Amino acid sequence: MAASGGSRRSESEVAGFTASPQLAQALQQIVVDLVELHLQGKQAHWNVVGHNFRDLHLQLDEIVDDARESADTIAERMRALAAVPDGRSETVAATTTLPAFPAGEASVSTVVGLVTARLRATADTLRTLHDQVDSEDPSTADLLHAIIDSLEKHAWMVSAENRSA
Repeated sequence: MAASGGSRRSESEVAGFTASPQLAQALQQIVVDLVELHLQGKQAHWNVVGHNFRDLHLQLDEIVDDARESADTIAERMRALAAVPDGRSETVAATTTLPAFPAGEASVSTVVGLVTARLRATADTLRTLHDQVDSEDPSTADLLHAIIDSLEKHAWMVSAENRSA
């Protein structure tokens, strides 16, 4: 019952919003893909070689930081909605939708392509799940908007390395 005319509500009337199992699962998938993006970004950061190495090396740290912060934001939002995020390595490896990242050293141009694809894949996860999230919780959908913007900006900036005018 909503408060009207200054009527006090009882504690039982203010239980708070709880995520449905479907919302919790959508947010879990987003957390997993963001954690995987963070891990793959670090793999690329450690193993990129070649011309413009330093610039991409530093740019990858920015991507890694944003992915980690975004995963934390969504995981904490899950907890606020009484859902339980699972970021364990075995869960991430078993449920991510991102392509696997190759082992070993990779050239700047190769890493640019690999990281751009993973940024776009992660943004696609958020876009795919956005409407489902928005229908149940517009506040959480607002968080997704900011993350999508960040991922797509990173994808544009990284991909520009392999382009020529």
